[in-house]
Amino acid sequence: MNLSNKQKKHLKGLAHSLKPVVMLGQNGLTEGVLAEIENALNFHELIKVKIATDDREMKQLIIDAIVRETEAINVAKIGHIVILYRQSEEKKIDLPRQ
Repeated sequence: MNLSNKQKKHLKGLAHSLKPVVMLGQNGLTEGVLAEIENALNFHELIKVKIATDDREMKQLIIDAIVRETEAINVAKIGHIVILYRQSEEKKIDLPRQ
């Protein structure tokens, strides 16, 4: 599923008031963290994940792994926060038309 710029902008607006649901610590991306992200995406559809590393390359590798493993869409990356979206069975967020 690809999102248009209009849809991404809409999701960023919805995510603005959200707090990070999952925070990656020193252990990085583990199976437990991935399971937690899966649960949060199933429940909320739109989440923020905080990645606590200053290494840009490592941060991008972690984001790519999360997107690949969860089949979510990377809506935006702002500093240490990444906004992820994945539509669930019962749609909770109505996206604008492309």
